[in-house]
Amino acid sequence: MLTFSTAALCDAYASTKNIQIAEPIFQSYGAKPDFSGQISTLKIFENDTLLINTLEESGQNRVLVVDGGGSHHCALIDAELARCALNKGWQGLVVYGCIRDASQINQLPIGIRALHTYPLKTQKKNHGDRDILVSFAGINFRKDHFLYADADGIIVSESQLG
Repeated sequence: MLTFSTAALCDAYASTKNIQIAEPIFQSYGAKPDFSGQISTLKIFENDTLLINTLEESGQNRVLVVDGGGSHHCALIDAELARCALNKGWQGLVVYGCIRDASQINQLPIGIRALHTYPLKTQKKNHGDRDILVSFAGINFRKDHFLYADADGIIVSESQLG
């Protein structure tokens, strides 16, 4: 497993403009605060149908970035989905939206960044987009770019760092 520090990566690569640094808007959940991998993206709003389907696929060496529109009206991830992600090998999740079951998620060895918690689940609607450019927190997240997250923040690069 690659060991990294986002601070050290910023020191080494920030002057090359090879990295983007996320605005500090996320809370950390899960028992694995440091994670990294190649990005897959989803753009959904207050529904989790595409999210469920995606997390049921192998996520080896990948991080799922979910643009939930920043909604504070429902939770996109719950403990069941977090366990599914863990079991399918996803390295971590970045959610521009909310999660629920935080106490249970915090016991799982997976890293999740989300805006907040919210107890209401999503509605089931069959819409959303996969592996498209999504933008939030000052970053353009693209499929197959690399994401690094630790206690200091989140950075994204076109190529693997370190």
